[in-house]
Amino acid sequence: MMPPTQSVNIPAAPVRLLTPLRFGDARGWFSETYSEGWAAAHLIDAHFVQDNHSYSAEVGTLRGLHFQTPPRSQAKLVRCVRGSIMDYAVDVRAGSPTWGQWVAAELSAENGRQLFVPVGFAHAFCTLRPDTEVIYKVSDTYAPECDGGVAWDDPTINIKWPLPASGPVLSDKDRNLPRLKDIKSPFAYDGLPLRPLEVAS
Repeated sequence: MMPPTQSVNIPAAPVRLLTPLRFGDARGWFSETYSEGWAAAHLIDAHFVQDNHSYSAEVGTLRGLHFQTPPRSQAKLVRCVRGSIMDYAVDVRAGSPTWGQWVAAELSAENGRQLFVPVGFAHAFCTLRPDTEVIYKVSDTYAPECDGGVAWDDPTINIKWPLPASGPVLSDKDRNLPRLKDIKSPFAYDGLPLRPLEVAS
């Protein structure tokens, strides 16, 4: 049985910024960071099957822009549990009026915010502090044959990354991802254009 859901006023937007409630006292605080009822109340229809945990030692570590193609597409629910990141979602749905547009939010251990990135969006983050840790839920396990992405510095997308003067810390894979114009999107537009982020609790 699904847990009961609360009534939440959620805008009709594909990418959503969420803030689970925290209950504090003199000792600190407690927060339920995920439940099926909370997800349903926030219109998150993904069924998550795995939690991933990444550690980045240096400021300016950039991971992305990544997606996983059908039939192993991944939705993600991302939070930062140590340090802070700028977290990004880029619309790569074929036929979308907001194709190539992006939204971003700072996620930190202090603010407790989470970014829901649905199927059809490329995801990336850039670390703002050293020794940053990120945990994210995914709706399918890793499938290398479905691994895809877009170049972090694609001029069409034109993300203004918060990078140090030394530039990004990248993997070899992320240095060699294709441009947006060179990919054929396998993702269908669902009628919901990308919208500016609004914080929901």
